Amino acid sequence: MVATITTLSQASNPKPASPGRPAPIVEIGAEHDGRRIDNFLLAWLKPAPKSLIYKIVRDGQVRVNSRRVKPDYRLAAGDRLRLPPLATPSAATPAIARSATTRVAAAIVFENEHLLIVDKPAGLACHGGTGLRYGVVEIARSLKPDAARVDLAHRIDRDTSGCLLLSKDVTTLREVHATLRAGDLDKRYLALMRGRLPRTLTSIDCALQIERSAHGERRSRGRSEGKPALTHVVAHSACGPHTLAEFQLVTGRMHQIRAHAQHIGHPLAGDLMYGEAEFNRDMRACGLRRLFLHASRLAFRCRGRVIDVELPLPPELQAVVQRLRATP
Repeated sequence: MVATITTLSQASNPKPASPGRPAPIVEIGAEHDGRRIDNFLLAWLKPAPKSLIYKIVRDGQVRVNSRRVKPDYRLAAGDRLRLPPLATPSAATPAIARSATTRVAAAIVFENEHLLIVDKPAGLACHGGTGLRYGVVEIARSLKPDAARVDLAHRIDRDTSGCLLLSKDVTTLREVHATLRAGDLDKRYLALMRGRLPRTLTSIDCALQIERSAHGERRSRGRSEGKPALTHVVAHSACGPHTLAEFQLVTGRMHQIRAHAQHIGHPLAGDLMYGEAEFNRDMRACGLRRLFLHASRLAFRCRGRVIDVELPLPPELQAVVQRLRATP
């Protein structure tokens, strides 16, 4: 007997399994790459209690690629997750606020038969989970019901605005991931940094390691034993006493620009995790109400076409720049 394969981007609402029926199998999509299995199951099997989630993992009722795993196992795109015969009501499409749908629909800046590029608003997550019912990818699926499969091709932080790339089919998703691995996707960001950057600074080459705080919060730190991380400084200019800089990501580590900025002593404005409190207070006085980090450009080749999208700073960030440059 062959089990039915259900992908996260095409999930329906499976019924509880009858005796003799195979356990459901879920194929993990790219948007859940790196997510802890316990957090994934808490959302997927809602409203099952947390105690039950941990029990079925520890008892081996949940298998990943036919193997037992621990609750802190991190899923990878393409993993095949075997679930016990439990109802999974949250696998259905979540109820999405009309305002969020309208917001994302208006933010689509590029679309063809294979791809979507969204000018993601700051404060909107890329995907649902850990207390969030939905994010950009869930909204995009509701907007594009005829697409074969809508997936995140990459991710940007919830508090970052700008270019977010989504694919409409598996072939395109795999091609974009291959392009990312080869370093052939040009990703650029604009950021406001504390103080003036040295004129000679052209790149930040510092390995980053993910660490957890006592509260379980993940963050990246400059550590020699970490994974290689390279950020090019494409250009920068004075912005009052501070610096407006353009960065090009060579690698894609978690919070890379924010962690690299902290490492060199020039943290980003509005960064509550890696930033500096006094600088952030000064920037709030200038009208900044968010992290000053904007994904400004994506340029790459996909399915035989060259895609090059560049987005200016959103108005609220432009206003901060203007105020700083007008300050004597």
